[in-house]
Amino acid sequence: MAATLGYDGVEVMVWTDPVSQDAGALRGLAEHYGVPVLSVHAPCLLVTQRVWSPDPWERLRRSAVLAETLGAPTVVVHPPFTWQRDYARSFATGLGRLAGHHPDVRFAVENMYPVRMAGRQFVPYVPGWNPTDTGYDAYTLDLSHCAASRSDALEMADAMGAQLAHVHLGDGTGEGRDEHLVPGRGTQPCAELLASLAARGFTGAVAVEVATRGAKSRAVREADLRASLEFAREHLAAPAPVR
Repeated sequence: MAATLGYDGVEVMVWTDPVSQDAGALRGLAEHYGVPVLSVHAPCLLVTQRVWSPDPWERLRRSAVLAETLGAPTVVVHPPFTWQRDYARSFATGLGRLAGHHPDVRFAVENMYPVRMAGRQFVPYVPGWNPTDTGYDAYTLDLSHCAASRSDALEMADAMGAQLAHVHLGDGTGEGRDEHLVPGRGTQPCAELLASLAARGFTGAVAVEVATRGAKSRAVREADLRASLEFAREHLAAPAPVR
């Protein structure tokens, strides 16, 4: 589908699907369709805590090896969960050590969001959902997560500064949940953020991350992904607004 629609590449989320874990299979698909893998999302979701290994450091190491094998410069990683105390304690220094072993890969820590349930709110990450509060060598900015955390995406980008390495492009309405809408269909400053990237010195990739599970047909799914691609190309080429 990425090849048909004209995407420049894809991000692979390492998942329970064996193909997502297999460098040879992914390389074969990339060569067959002429669509390179430009980023690898490490298996750090709740449902992927046993993919490759229960040890989060081994999962990150293998993500880096996968990225190197595929020629992808970025590994997207989430902050540690609250129950991962040992991992959290050494997270920043551990990322630095891994980066030293894999100099061609950037470990880009993604901004997350508080979880709201039954009128209550809690943060399942340590030290928090906003990685700029701690400071890392590289970041992934997710606009849908900005909506879910009710934070300003442009301010988040400013806080990430020159360490902004990767963007997840999706929209949201600020309802407090991760919606991953087609950009332009929510309330986030998707266009403004894209237009500002050149002036920020951004040289990474913009990965469309929109939810298509609700699409009633392949045609609807393709239409949403086409609209997302057209939106990204239009606004990446636009001059940055004066702030």
